[in-house]
Amino acid sequence: MKISSLLFSSFLLASSVDGFTTAPSSSSKATTTLRASSNNDVDNEGDDSRRQFMSKSVATAFTTMGVAGSGVLAPLPANAASGADKINARLRSYGLPSIVNIPSGMKPLLEVYGKGKNRFPLLVLMNHPLTWVVQLPSNDVNGEDGTVQAGEYAKGDTATFFLYEPEGHIDNIYDVDKKLYEKVLIAAISQKGGNMYQDFKVIKSTPQVDNTAAYGDRKYVICDFKYTLLTGAGFEVERRGVASLTSEGPAVEALWAASTRERFKKTETTLRDIVSSFRCYGDGVNFSAEIAKNDSRFDLDKSL
Repeated sequence: MKISSLLFSSFLLASSVDGFTTAPSSSSKATTTLRASSNNDVDNEGDDSRRQFMSKSVATAFTTMGVAGSGVLAPLPANAASGADKINARLRSYGLPSIVNIPSGMKPLLEVYGKGKNRFPLLVLMNHPLTWVVQLPSNDVNGEDGTVQAGEYAKGDTATFFLYEPEGHIDNIYDVDKKLYEKVLIAAISQKGGNMYQDFKVIKSTPQVDNTAAYGDRKYVICDFKYTLLTGAGFEVERRGVASLTSEGPAVEALWAASTRERFKKTETTLRDIVSSFRCYGDGVNFSAEIAKNDSRFDLDKSL
């Protein structure tokens, strides 16, 4: 917001308190004038109070601008901070490390993927922008369907969890043929059917070997990629994305995030923050309570 806009807003607020009111002109043009109130019975104490109000309003305007333009991370909204506390409590209950840093404007998401009998359970953790819409797997008597996803779908910005089972578990995701990364990500972007993409390429892959403080002894690879999406309407949409790949349980797991090529210039930092926050836990985590809770819902339905 520009300085002039903030100062003008503060001036209007102060003016209404300081005995000024707005009145439309008698002219046919949509103009606005300021006129003094007829009330002259204002004591000095009132004047002082109004001067203080004006000073505080202007000071607040400058303070707001200073924080917004300084690059300093603003505090998380109360609901986001509360959400992080609850998620950290859940992580501790699983015996897992807590979240340390959440980028400004984001909140964490923690979900058990694989509560249904047709899947093996994994705990998926990621950060996403506060305004993004979250979708979670659905469960019924036949099992589980869908995945963990968040996005601003109208703009084509998404972050999606994907499970790749053909290769099974990989002990060291760093020490594989780089074509595996391509296989996993092609499968991820083409889940809705074949021949819906072209020109796919993994631009680079970066093992997170120097980030043990964040990842511990778990191995993650960050991949940059691009492809052209072929829409049902016949359009071709160039897309850019980043993904984080790991292997927990009998599969390779990925969180991939992408935007259109044009928007990627604006969203790249956000997408990298999302995939860098990705954690996936399987081995050694006890999911019995989550699975029992899920199964009990359908057992109750059957008994009715």
